[in-house]
Amino acid sequence: MTYKASNGLEIEVIVNRKNNKNIYFRVKEDLKLYVNAPMFLSANSILKLISENEKDILNMYEKMEDRIKDDDKFWYLGKKYYIEIKEDATEVTFDDKYVYTPSLKELDKFYQEKVVEIFTKEVDIAKKCFAHLPEFTLKFRKMRTRWGVCNVTKKTVTLNTELLKKEVELLDYVIVHELCHFFEGNHSKNFWALVGQAYPNYKEARKKLRY
Repeated sequence: MTYKASNGLEIEVIVNRKNNKNIYFRVKEDLKLYVNAPMFLSANSILKLISENEKDILNMYEKMEDRIKDDDKFWYLGKKYYIEIKEDATEVTFDDKYVYTPSLKELDKFYQEKVVEIFTKEVDIAKKCFAHLPEFTLKFRKMRTRWGVCNVTKKTVTLNTELLKKEVELLDYVIVHELCHFFEGNHSKNFWALVGQAYPNYKEARKKLRY
């Protein structure tokens, strides 16, 4: 099934029938629109609902296109760089627009090393905002849905390695957010008051991260 948008774009639609009452739309990396629809909903009704939600769907489509186009770019501390492979290079270097690297493998190694270095440094700075902070283990891993996790019981803080692509200020917010969970387990008023003491602009950071 194909949907022709008002801007002329033709989008292939893949319908998955589910035993649910609601309809859900998602644009995946193949730039097809995947629709989870109730069993009883007709194809014409699905196309009508797509039309009614066209603005949001086109927005999802454009974001996915941008994500695909960015595959040949390197995001680092809030800035986008074009990747240039220089086999005779001995290390990863930057100028205003490019990151130069001997190989993509070396660039990934550089990224992981900087995660440990920069995240550890910023956590040490953030610790100074808190009194009686328990000793904890700092971990790093790529996560799909969360920027950070604080496990109070195991006394661990895990930070999403994708944060290295963001401005340091946003990394600092996530760190403060997770450290506050050692004192307030949920997102109560007391929790946000504590966050605000250490990071006054937390509302702006949340918007940027959609936290």
